[in-house]
Amino acid sequence: MRLERLRIRGLRCLAEADIELGEGIHAFVGANGAGKTSVLEAAFLLSHGRSFRAGAKDVLLQRGASALSVFGEIRHEDGRIGRVGLGREGARWEARLDGRTASLGEVVSECAVVCFEPGSHALIAGAAEERRRYLDWGVFHVEHEFLLAWRRYQRALKQRNSLLRTGGAVAPELFQSWEAELSQAGERIHAMRLRYLDLLSPHLERTIGGLLPELGAIQLRYRRGWPEERGLGEVLADQRDRDLARGHTTQGVHRADWSISFEQAPLREHLSRGQEKLTALGCLLAQAALFAGQKGEWPIVCLDDLASELDLAHQTAVVGQLTGVGAQVLVTGTELPAPLQGLSAHVFHVEQGKVAAPAIITA
Repeated sequence: MRLERLRIRGLRCLAEADIELGEGIHAFVGANGAGKTSVLEAAFLLSHGRSFRAGAKDVLLQRGASALSVFGEIRHEDGRIGRVGLGREGARWEARLDGRTASLGEVVSECAVVCFEPGSHALIAGAAEERRRYLDWGVFHVEHEFLLAWRRYQRALKQRNSLLRTGGAVAPELFQSWEAELSQAGERIHAMRLRYLDLLSPHLERTIGGLLPELGAIQLRYRRGWPEERGLGEVLADQRDRDLARGHTTQGVHRADWSISFEQAPLREHLSRGQEKLTALGCLLAQAALFAGQKGEWPIVCLDDLASELDLAHQTAVVGQLTGVGAQVLVTGTELPAPLQGLSAHVFHVEQGKVAAPAIITA
Protein backbone atom coordinates (compact mmCIF):
# COMPACT_ATOMS: atom_id res chain seq x y z
CA MET A 1 0.00 0.00 0.00
CA ARG A 2 1.06 3.59 -0.32
CA LEU A 3 -0.13 7.02 0.70
CA GLU A 4 -0.99 9.06 -2.37
CA ARG A 5 -2.00 12.14 -0.44
CA LEU A 6 -1.49 13.31 3.13
CA ARG A 7 -3.31 16.44 4.28
CA ILE A 8 -2.48 17.89 7.68
CA ARG A 9 -4.10 20.76 9.57
CA GLY A 10 -3.04 22.12 12.97
CA LEU A 11 -0.65 19.34 13.97
CA ARG A 12 2.18 20.72 16.11
CA CYS A 13 3.96 23.34 13.96
CA LEU A 14 2.21 22.26 10.73
CA ALA A 15 -0.58 24.79 10.25
CA GLU A 16 -1.45 23.39 6.84
CA ALA A 17 0.23 20.86 4.58
CA ASP A 18 -1.12 19.06 1.53
CA ILE A 19 1.42 16.50 0.33
CA GLU A 20 1.16 14.36 -2.79
CA LEU A 21 3.14 11.16 -2.63
CA GLY A 22 4.13 8.47 -5.08
CA GLU A 23 5.97 5.18 -5.09
CA GLY A 24 9.31 4.51 -3.49
CA ILE A 25 11.33 6.81 -1.27
CA HIS A 26 10.20 10.18 0.07
CA ALA A 27 12.71 12.26 2.04
CA PHE A 28 11.62 15.19 4.23
CA VAL A 29 14.65 17.39 4.81
CA GLY A 30 14.99 20.40 7.07
CA ALA A 31 16.41 21.90 10.24
CA ASN A 32 15.54 20.53 13.65
CA GLY A 33 12.11 21.78 14.71
CA ALA A 34 11.02 22.52 11.13
CA GLY A 35 8.15 20.02 11.27
CA LYS A 36 9.48 17.09 9.26
CA THR A 37 8.90 14.52 12.03
CA SER A 38 5.30 15.72 12.31
CA VAL A 39 4.70 14.57 8.73
CA LEU A 40 5.62 11.03 9.76
CA GLU A 41 3.62 11.47 12.96
CA ALA A 42 0.52 12.27 10.89
CA ALA A 43 0.86 9.06 8.89
CA PHE A 44 1.41 7.10 12.11
CA LEU A 45 -1.73 8.63 13.66
CA LEU A 46 -3.85 7.22 10.84
CA SER A 47 -2.43 3.75 11.46
CA HIS A 48 -2.34 3.63 15.27
CA GLY A 49 -4.73 6.28 16.54
CA ARG A 50 -1.92 7.77 18.63
CA SER A 51 1.46 9.41 18.21
CA PHE A 52 4.79 7.60 18.45
CA ARG A 53 6.06 10.53 20.52
CA ALA A 54 5.66 10.58 24.29
CA GLY A 55 3.40 13.11 25.95
CA ALA A 56 -0.24 14.07 26.28
CA LYS A 57 -2.54 14.25 23.29
CA ASP A 58 -2.99 17.96 23.93
CA VAL A 59 0.53 18.70 22.67
CA LEU A 60 -0.42 17.44 19.22
CA LEU A 61 -2.53 20.54 18.70
CA GLN A 62 -0.74 23.50 17.15
CA ARG A 63 -0.35 26.35 19.59
CA GLY A 64 -3.29 28.71 19.19
CA ALA A 65 -5.29 26.30 17.02
CA SER A 66 -8.72 25.02 18.04
CA ALA A 67 -8.69 21.85 15.94
CA LEU A 68 -6.43 19.43 14.13
CA SER A 69 -7.06 16.95 11.36
CA VAL A 70 -5.14 14.40 9.34
CA PHE A 71 -6.47 12.95 6.08
CA GLY A 72 -4.92 10.32 3.88
CA GLU A 73 -5.65 8.68 0.53
CA ILE A 74 -4.27 5.15 0.47
CA ARG A 75 -3.84 3.08 -2.67
CA HIS A 76 -3.79 -0.65 -2.09
CA GLU A 77 -2.02 -3.27 -4.17
CA ASP A 78 -5.32 -4.27 -5.83
CA GLY A 79 -5.92 -0.66 -6.97
CA ARG A 80 -8.56 0.14 -4.36
CA ILE A 81 -8.31 3.59 -2.77
CA GLY A 82 -9.25 4.12 0.87
CA ARG A 83 -9.82 7.61 2.27
CA VAL A 84 -9.19 7.89 5.99
CA GLY A 85 -9.21 10.77 8.40
CA LEU A 86 -8.85 11.67 12.05
CA GLY A 87 -9.94 14.99 13.45
CA ARG A 88 -10.11 16.59 16.83
CA GLU A 89 -11.88 19.68 18.11
CA GLY A 90 -11.61 20.21 21.82
CA ALA A 91 -11.44 16.86 23.59
CA ARG A 92 -13.51 15.02 20.99
CA TRP A 93 -11.91 12.85 18.30
CA GLU A 94 -13.70 11.82 15.14
CA ALA A 95 -12.67 9.12 12.69
CA ARG A 96 -13.82 8.95 9.08
CA LEU A 97 -13.52 6.34 6.34
CA ASP A 98 -14.53 6.96 2.73
CA GLY A 99 -16.56 10.03 3.66
CA ARG A 100 -18.55 8.53 6.53
CA THR A 101 -18.16 8.55 10.28
CA ALA A 102 -16.30 5.40 11.31
CA SER A 103 -14.76 3.74 14.31
CA LEU A 104 -11.07 4.11 15.06
CA GLY A 105 -10.67 0.38 14.42
CA GLU A 106 -12.01 0.77 10.87
CA VAL A 107 -9.55 3.56 10.12
CA VAL A 108 -6.58 1.70 11.60
CA SER A 109 -7.44 -1.45 9.64
CA GLU A 110 -7.31 0.56 6.39
CA CYS A 111 -3.90 2.14 6.95
CA ALA A 112 -0.78 0.27 8.08
CA VAL A 113 2.36 2.20 9.05
CA VAL A 114 5.47 0.99 10.89
CA CYS A 115 7.88 3.60 12.19
CA PHE A 116 11.48 3.50 13.36
CA GLU A 117 12.30 6.67 15.33
CA PRO A 118 14.60 7.85 18.13
CA GLY A 119 12.36 6.35 20.81
CA SER A 120 12.10 2.93 19.18
CA HIS A 121 14.72 1.39 21.46
CA ALA A 122 11.99 1.47 24.17
CA LEU A 123 10.50 -1.53 22.39
CA ILE A 124 13.47 -3.48 23.77
CA ALA A 125 14.57 -1.48 26.82
CA GLY A 126 11.35 0.17 27.93
CA ALA A 127 8.22 -0.86 29.81
CA ALA A 128 6.08 -3.86 28.84
CA GLU A 129 3.24 -1.62 27.62
CA GLU A 130 5.24 -0.65 24.53
CA ARG A 131 5.87 -4.30 23.65
CA ARG A 132 2.18 -5.18 24.13
CA ARG A 133 1.22 -2.36 21.79
CA TYR A 134 3.61 -3.66 19.15
CA LEU A 135 2.29 -7.20 19.54
CA ASP A 136 -1.39 -6.27 19.55
CA TRP A 137 -1.09 -4.01 16.50
CA GLY A 138 0.27 -6.98 14.58
CA VAL A 139 -2.37 -9.37 15.93
CA PHE A 140 -5.11 -6.87 15.04
CA HIS A 141 -4.10 -6.98 11.37
CA VAL A 142 -4.10 -10.78 11.04
CA GLU A 143 -6.84 -11.88 13.49
CA HIS A 144 -10.29 -10.57 12.60
CA GLU A 145 -11.72 -11.40 16.03
CA PHE A 146 -9.00 -9.67 18.01
CA LEU A 147 -10.61 -6.23 18.32
CA LEU A 148 -13.88 -7.65 19.69
CA ALA A 149 -12.04 -9.81 22.23
CA TRP A 150 -9.82 -6.88 23.25
CA ARG A 151 -12.83 -4.59 23.78
CA ARG A 152 -14.59 -7.26 25.82
CA TYR A 153 -11.50 -7.74 27.94
CA GLN A 154 -11.00 -3.99 28.53
CA ARG A 155 -14.64 -3.54 29.53
CA ALA A 156 -14.51 -6.45 32.00
CA LEU A 157 -11.16 -5.25 33.37
CA LYS A 158 -12.57 -1.77 33.96
CA GLN A 159 -15.60 -3.18 35.76
CA ARG A 160 -13.55 -5.53 37.97
CA ASN A 161 -11.15 -2.73 38.87
CA SER A 162 -14.11 -0.53 39.75
CA LEU A 163 -15.37 -3.22 42.13
CA LEU A 164 -11.90 -3.57 43.64
CA ARG A 165 -11.80 0.15 44.42
CA THR A 166 -15.20 0.40 46.10
CA GLY A 167 -13.62 -0.08 49.51
CA GLY A 168 -16.62 -1.91 50.92
CA ALA A 169 -18.00 -5.42 50.89
CA VAL A 170 -18.90 -6.60 47.38
CA ALA A 171 -20.99 -9.70 46.70
CA PRO A 172 -18.76 -12.48 45.28
CA GLU A 173 -21.20 -13.10 42.43
CA LEU A 174 -20.53 -9.58 41.11
CA PHE A 175 -16.86 -10.42 40.82
CA GLN A 176 -17.59 -13.84 39.36
CA SER A 177 -19.52 -12.52 36.38
CA TRP A 178 -16.78 -10.07 35.36
CA GLU A 179 -14.02 -12.57 36.09
CA ALA A 180 -15.73 -15.09 33.80
CA GLU A 181 -15.79 -12.47 31.05
CA LEU A 182 -12.16 -11.53 31.70
CA SER A 183 -11.12 -15.17 31.60
CA GLN A 184 -12.93 -15.98 28.38
CA ALA A 185 -11.75 -12.88 26.49
CA GLY A 186 -8.24 -13.11 27.97
CA GLU A 187 -7.74 -16.73 26.95
CA ARG A 188 -8.82 -15.86 23.39
CA ILE A 189 -6.40 -12.92 23.23
CA HIS A 190 -3.61 -15.11 24.54
CA ALA A 191 -4.26 -17.77 21.89
CA MET A 192 -4.24 -15.16 19.12
CA ARG A 193 -1.01 -13.64 20.41
CA LEU A 194 0.64 -17.05 20.45
CA ARG A 195 -0.40 -17.74 16.84
CA TYR A 196 0.95 -14.37 15.79
CA LEU A 197 4.29 -14.92 17.51
CA ASP A 198 4.63 -18.28 15.78
CA LEU A 199 4.19 -16.50 12.43
CA LEU A 200 6.51 -13.65 13.42
CA SER A 201 9.38 -15.75 14.76
CA PRO A 202 11.03 -16.70 11.43
CA HIS A 203 10.85 -13.09 10.26
CA LEU A 204 12.53 -11.95 13.49
CA GLU A 205 15.31 -14.49 13.03
CA ARG A 206 15.92 -13.25 9.49
CA THR A 207 15.78 -9.49 10.09
CA ILE A 208 17.51 -9.31 13.47
CA GLY A 209 20.03 -11.96 12.46
CA GLY A 210 20.90 -9.88 9.41
CA LEU A 211 21.40 -6.72 11.48
CA LEU A 212 23.27 -8.28 14.42
CA PRO A 213 24.89 -11.50 13.18
CA GLU A 214 27.67 -11.21 15.75
CA LEU A 215 25.23 -11.87 18.62
CA GLY A 216 24.30 -15.33 17.40
CA ALA A 217 20.93 -17.05 17.47
CA ILE A 218 17.93 -15.26 18.96
CA GLN A 219 15.33 -16.61 21.34
CA LEU A 220 11.84 -15.14 21.67
CA ARG A 221 10.19 -15.45 25.08
CA TYR A 222 6.55 -14.67 25.86
CA ARG A 223 4.98 -14.35 29.32
CA ARG A 224 1.22 -14.39 29.14
CA GLY A 225 0.50 -12.45 32.36
CA TRP A 226 -0.55 -15.23 34.74
CA PRO A 227 0.96 -18.60 35.79
CA GLU A 228 1.34 -21.02 32.90
CA GLU A 229 -0.11 -24.06 34.64
CA ARG A 230 -3.41 -22.44 35.69
CA GLY A 231 -6.50 -21.01 34.00
CA LEU A 232 -7.07 -17.27 34.18
CA GLY A 233 -10.47 -17.59 35.86
CA GLU A 234 -9.00 -19.67 38.68
CA VAL A 235 -6.15 -17.21 39.18
CA LEU A 236 -8.48 -14.20 39.28
CA ALA A 237 -10.62 -15.84 41.96
CA ASP A 238 -7.59 -16.74 44.07
CA GLN A 239 -6.07 -13.26 43.68
CA ARG A 240 -9.24 -11.39 44.60
CA ASP A 241 -8.28 -10.54 48.20
CA ARG A 242 -4.80 -9.39 47.17
CA ASP A 243 -6.25 -7.35 44.31
CA LEU A 244 -8.71 -5.74 46.74
CA ALA A 245 -5.76 -4.58 48.82
CA ARG A 246 -4.03 -3.16 45.73
CA GLY A 247 -7.14 -1.72 44.08
CA HIS A 248 -6.48 -3.19 40.62
CA THR A 249 -6.26 -6.48 38.72
CA THR A 250 -2.70 -7.81 38.87
CA GLN A 251 -3.02 -10.89 36.62
CA GLY A 252 -4.17 -11.24 33.04
CA VAL A 253 -3.23 -10.54 29.43
CA HIS A 254 -2.90 -6.83 30.25
CA ARG A 255 0.22 -7.87 32.20
CA ALA A 256 1.78 -9.91 29.39
CA ASP A 257 5.26 -9.24 28.06
CA TRP A 258 7.77 -10.63 25.57
CA SER A 259 11.50 -10.37 25.14
CA ILE A 260 14.31 -11.26 22.76
CA SER A 261 17.62 -12.65 23.90
CA PHE A 262 20.75 -13.60 21.99
CA GLU A 263 23.15 -16.49 22.25
CA GLN A 264 25.97 -14.02 22.92
CA ALA A 265 23.83 -11.58 24.94
CA PRO A 266 21.38 -13.61 27.05
CA LEU A 267 20.31 -10.61 29.16
CA ARG A 268 18.88 -7.33 27.90
CA GLU A 269 21.48 -5.50 29.98
CA HIS A 270 24.18 -7.03 27.80
CA LEU A 271 23.05 -4.95 24.81
CA SER A 272 24.46 -1.53 24.02
CA ARG A 273 22.08 1.30 23.11
CA GLY A 274 23.03 0.84 19.46
CA GLN A 275 22.25 -2.89 19.65
CA GLU A 276 18.90 -2.10 21.28
CA LYS A 277 18.09 0.19 18.37
CA LEU A 278 19.04 -2.42 15.80
CA THR A 279 17.01 -5.08 17.61
CA ALA A 280 13.99 -2.77 17.64
CA LEU A 281 14.50 -2.01 13.95
CA GLY A 282 14.63 -5.75 13.23
CA CYS A 283 11.35 -6.22 15.10
CA LEU A 284 9.66 -3.49 13.06
CA LEU A 285 10.97 -4.82 9.75
CA ALA A 286 9.89 -8.34 10.74
CA GLN A 287 6.39 -7.10 11.52
CA ALA A 288 6.24 -5.29 8.19
CA ALA A 289 7.40 -8.40 6.32
CA LEU A 290 4.81 -10.56 8.08
CA PHE A 291 2.10 -8.02 7.24
CA ALA A 292 3.17 -8.14 3.59
CA GLY A 293 3.05 -11.93 3.57
CA GLN A 294 -0.40 -12.00 5.11
CA LYS A 295 -1.96 -9.07 3.23
CA GLY A 296 -0.13 -9.17 -0.10
CA GLU A 297 1.18 -5.61 0.26
CA TRP A 298 3.84 -3.87 2.33
CA PRO A 299 2.83 -1.36 4.97
CA ILE A 300 4.15 2.19 4.71
CA VAL A 301 7.56 2.42 6.40
CA CYS A 302 8.64 5.58 8.23
CA LEU A 303 12.27 6.18 9.24
CA ASP A 304 12.67 9.27 11.40
CA ASP A 305 16.09 10.92 11.61
CA LEU A 306 17.68 7.92 9.94
CA ALA A 307 21.24 9.24 9.74
CA SER A 308 21.49 9.96 13.46
CA GLU A 309 19.97 6.65 14.53
CA LEU A 310 22.00 4.22 12.40
CA ASP A 311 25.54 4.04 11.11
CA LEU A 312 26.05 4.27 7.37
CA ALA A 313 26.34 0.52 6.80
CA HIS A 314 23.01 -0.19 8.50
CA GLN A 315 21.33 2.78 6.82
CA THR A 316 22.39 1.37 3.46
CA ALA A 317 21.26 -2.14 4.32
CA VAL A 318 17.80 -1.02 5.47
CA VAL A 319 17.21 1.27 2.51
CA GLY A 320 18.35 -1.48 0.14
CA GLN A 321 16.00 -4.02 1.68
CA LEU A 322 12.99 -1.70 1.55
CA THR A 323 13.58 -0.54 -2.01
CA GLY A 324 14.08 -4.16 -3.02
CA VAL A 325 10.56 -5.13 -1.91
CA GLY A 326 8.94 -1.98 -3.32
CA ALA A 327 7.78 -0.51 -0.02
CA GLN A 328 6.81 3.15 0.19
CA VAL A 329 9.32 4.77 2.54
CA LEU A 330 9.05 8.15 4.31
CA VAL A 331 12.37 9.26 5.80
CA THR A 332 13.51 12.43 7.57
CA GLY A 333 16.87 14.09 8.09
CA THR A 334 18.56 17.44 8.41
CA GLU A 335 19.98 16.61 5.00
CA LEU A 336 19.42 13.87 2.45
CA PRO A 337 20.77 10.65 4.03
CA ALA A 338 23.84 9.33 2.23
CA PRO A 339 22.27 5.99 1.15
CA LEU A 340 19.58 7.93 -0.75
CA GLN A 341 22.09 9.92 -2.77
CA GLY A 342 22.17 8.15 -6.09
CA LEU A 343 18.74 6.58 -5.71
CA SER A 344 15.46 7.77 -7.18
CA ALA A 345 13.60 9.73 -4.51
CA HIS A 346 11.05 12.48 -3.88
CA VAL A 347 12.74 15.13 -1.72
CA PHE A 348 10.58 17.60 0.24
CA HIS A 349 12.14 20.58 1.98
CA VAL A 350 10.46 21.47 5.27
CA GLU A 351 10.98 24.91 6.79
CA GLN A 352 9.13 26.59 9.66
CA GLY A 353 6.13 24.31 9.41
CA LYS A 354 5.79 24.46 5.64
CA VAL A 355 6.38 21.56 3.24
CA ALA A 356 7.63 22.60 -0.20
CA ALA A 357 6.73 20.78 -3.40
CA PRO A 358 9.12 17.90 -3.97
CA ALA A 359 12.20 17.79 -6.11
CA ILE A 360 12.43 14.49 -7.97
CA ILE A 361 15.84 12.86 -7.90
CA THR A 362 16.44 10.06 -10.38
CA ALA A 363 19.15 7.45 -10.16
